[in-house]
Amino acid sequence: MYLLLFKNFIRSQSAYLGMLFLLLSGLVSIFVGRQFIEKQKANIEHTAIYQKEHIERYTGYIEKDLGLLLYYLKFGLVNTTDNLNGLSIGQRDVNPSIQSLTIRNLEGQKYDTDLQNPVSLLLGSLDLGFVIIFLFPLVIISYCYNLLSEEKEESTWILLSVQSQTPFRILFKKFMVRFAAITGVLLFLIILAIPILDLRINGALAGFVLVSLFYIIVWFALSFWVVSWNKSSRAGAAGLLCFWIVLTIILPAILNHFILSQYPLPEALDTAIEQREAYHEKWDTDQKPTIDKFYKHYPQFKSYGYPKESFNWLWYYAMQQMGDDESKSQSDQLKAKLWKREKMSRTLSYFVPGIHMQFQLSDLTGSGLADQLRFTQAAEHFHEGKRLLFYPKIFANEPTGSINWKQFQLEYYNERSKINWLAMLGPLLLFSLLFYYLGSVNFRKQTVL
Repeated sequence: MYLLLFKNFIRSQSAYLGMLFLLLSGLVSIFVGRQFIEKQKANIEHTAIYQKEHIERYTGYIEKDLGLLLYYLKFGLVNTTDNLNGLSIGQRDVNPSIQSLTIRNLEGQKYDTDLQNPVSLLLGSLDLGFVIIFLFPLVIISYCYNLLSEEKEESTWILLSVQSQTPFRILFKKFMVRFAAITGVLLFLIILAIPILDLRINGALAGFVLVSLFYIIVWFALSFWVVSWNKSSRAGAAGLLCFWIVLTIILPAILNHFILSQYPLPEALDTAIEQREAYHEKWDTDQKPTIDKFYKHYPQFKSYGYPKESFNWLWYYAMQQMGDDESKSQSDQLKAKLWKREKMSRTLSYFVPGIHMQFQLSDLTGSGLADQLRFTQAAEHFHEGKRLLFYPKIFANEPTGSINWKQFQLEYYNERSKINWLAMLGPLLLFSLLFYYLGSVNFRKQTVL
């Protein structure tokens, strides 16, 4: 029976067109992902070379004044990009994956990012995650919307009902044939992506495949429920397209607007203004209050006292530190609200399959807001570590040659979210069971079945 149904399905022109559409768009998305990964790797290589040459050049120019030298020197921290990120780019095309920081004020540096074409950012990236979330459901709709209505409109359902005591099972098998075809396309694209993107076969890749399959099952279950309404082909198509528009476009937009209104971010501007004012106003005030505040923050440096020079590096870096300290309240509020946005978005995503799917792909590939917030926190620790390393040397007027500058290579951040299989697959499984149950109830009510 399955073989016969598959032959009938594959003979239709819509089957060929649908699979060809998914294969072509999926193949394009994989190469878009490879281009993104290659660009990221090139940026890291260029940054590593630049940092090495940058340090060599400035240490050659400035041989005595360590404070002046460290005014210019930058040290890089890289948010490692896994090749799996090529399947779901997420926010990695917006947020910086490399932080090159001086030991001066941090707030003025940690949100720096590359210049991007705003039009391309508005359109987003055609990655495989996009194809699965938005395009696979459209093909599923085209395959399933008229599975029952077409049979009735062509008067073949009555004949089928007479010949079989369980016509419902035949309809279910037709769904399974289409599910097998869609699943085959997905697995074929993943198999293609493994050598093209040089993917590692690990838990993250398995999670990507499983969450994609469960998402596809949700749309087949939804289609099963709509078909169970026993309406015309036109009504079935209209109903499924309405669900697609609501679940993938309208509802995510509404939830996004709600979250933005719940947690606005005036602190982003306040932080920038407070940091700049806190630093610049120190030029016009006495040095002692600034240094006193600095010693309160770092009591281990009190032994360096109060230099008498009108300009000295202890006072200068104390000013830089005060810029960060006096904007800390706004900075903490900003981070707290971003985490609240992340938490609320994740909670609401359990009720919207498309948003949930995007969150899970972002977690698996390290491309979401949570990963970026953790990377920013790692950059803060990285910056603080460099300050604590160099402050004593600057204040003690050590020569630049006393430091082995070759040891300062790019450093890498590799922390990733642990896979929570139940949280990842559970909501999608519940949606699938709900839609399948509703469809089964409708079919039982229809005496013709």
